[in-house]
Amino acid sequence: MEDKLKWTLLATVAPIVWGLNYLVIKAFLPADLFLWGAALRALPAGIVLLLIARKLPTGDMWWKSLVLGLINMAGFFILIYVSAQLLPSNVAASVMSLTPVAFLFLAWPMSGERPTLYKFSFAVMGIIGALLIIGGAAGVINPWGVASSLFAVCLTAFGSLLNKRWTSGQPLLATTSWQLTWAGLVLSAIAAFFEPFPPLTASTITGYFYTSIIATAIAYVCWFGALAKIPASSVGVIGLLNPVAGVLGGTLIAHESLGFAQIAGIAIVLVSMYFSTRTPAAPALANPSSNG
Repeated sequence: MEDKLKWTLLATVAPIVWGLNYLVIKAFLPADLFLWGAALRALPAGIVLLLIARKLPTGDMWWKSLVLGLINMAGFFILIYVSAQLLPSNVAASVMSLTPVAFLFLAWPMSGERPTLYKFSFAVMGIIGALLIIGGAAGVINPWGVASSLFAVCLTAFGSLLNKRWTSGQPLLATTSWQLTWAGLVLSAIAAFFEPFPPLTASTITGYFYTSIIATAIAYVCWFGALAKIPASSVGVIGLLNPVAGVLGGTLIAHESLGFAQIAGIAIVLVSMYFSTRTPAAPALANPSSNG
């Protein structure tokens, strides 16, 4: 029980710093250099963790870590960078509220975790809360920004569950470092052909440090570690802290307005997260292939 509580608390670190990451990207990093933005998020984090882990892949983990790196980091980071530049930070974070649903249903075929009525009800409750947050948000909604966020939702759920399957029994720091390093190398090679290297000023260095070391190296160790220890559906609901952090960060840092609907949404999200991670699950939903 104590171990589950520890990993549940650690899992909250990732969506909180990811929610604030939208603000950091928009405020500190160049808007038009999304390839370098993704590369400089992945590569420094990968190198730091690799130096700590001091272990290289063996056997099929060479190609598996490459595939996972391209899904979980390379593709995902590009999509997040684009959505962060095209959408208000509170909206960009709130679109990610669909992540629990993606986790809930992908965890069934990929990890054998059948969705329960209890888990489903609190996932829906959390999404209602996140929709209240979005409804109270200010700013122009760019459809391309929304599309990139929705694609990111599907990609992170699929990639996280694939990571849980492929890296089981492997050291956490090492597998995370391999994925980030692969992603950083591939993205850097592509970015070098299509974009000029971004200027390194006090502002951009601050932004890259936060997005790479805090929102990537630290966050992904906590996220993947929690996925290995507690059910994916619970981790997915914890991800609802992403829009909460995005909205609160936008209010406190970017001086975006916080209305009653958003306050109510935050409260609903926190309640749904609490009960979905602490209360025993109810009987599973019927198998859709069953004739009843």
